[in-house]
Amino acid sequence: MAYWLMKSEPDVYSIEDLKRDRTEIWDGVRNYQARNFLTSMSLGDKAFFYHSNTKPPAIVGLMEVVETNIVDPTQFDSASKYYDPKSSPENPRWYTVTVGYLETFETGMTLDDLREAFTSEDLWVVRRGNRLSVLPVEDEVAVRLLEMLQTLNSSNGVVS
Repeated sequence: MAYWLMKSEPDVYSIEDLKRDRTEIWDGVRNYQARNFLTSMSLGDKAFFYHSNTKPPAIVGLMEVVETNIVDPTQFDSASKYYDPKSSPENPRWYTVTVGYLETFETGMTLDDLREAFTSEDLWVVRRGNRLSVLPVEDEVAVRLLEMLQTLNSSNGVVS
């Protein structure tokens, strides 16, 4: 099992949306490095759900990869902002995964908290200028993150 961090703007798709929907295709990724990370995911991999472009940005939940190597359908939809005219059903360029909801953290771990606890080599999301929406998280870092989130939420309880 591997760990990932996946970003979404909460006004586009939030952890509460995933909680409601239970599973969702992670569509619209249009960066080749992020796409390559998506194609390297395996069933059962865990991902930290990160709310970006909000105040404060933070890890707010946990999800699991429940389906892999899905052709992203938005690349073929000319009405979609993720449409790619160079892609075709015979030769798709964009692949993704389906994620399943695991939990919401009552108290998220903000970007400032992450910067205090991790270096940019430990956790890519703290790198200045990093715009990737899908990032790998090393096992040791993921374990530390989970422990920190558990401690942070132990007094509040974790919302499921």
